[in-house]
Amino acid sequence: MVEGGAPDQLRQALANARALLGEAGASFEQVVKATLFLVNMDDFASCNEVWVEAFEPPRPTRSAVAVAQLPLGALCEVELWAYAPEGRTP
Repeated sequence: MVEGGAPDQLRQALANARALLGEAGASFEQVVKATLFLVNMDDFASCNEVWVEAFEPPRPTRSAVAVAQLPLGALCEVELWAYAPEGRTP
């Protein structure tokens, strides 16, 4: 868990996801759907800035969901769905 607010946590979560996808031979280009979970919807605009920095157009479809609480006191969480490159399985 990184210090800071939801945008900092999202930036780290996306960096972690990028690394995991890379290990599977994939990248953010294969991400087709994402769900962003936020404890406070007031963080949406600042998290959207992080999102726009991380993904090139056309960006994957994304839902944003307000939640009452996340594990470990996190302020945001992201779920990504990606297709593995042909011939590769994660």
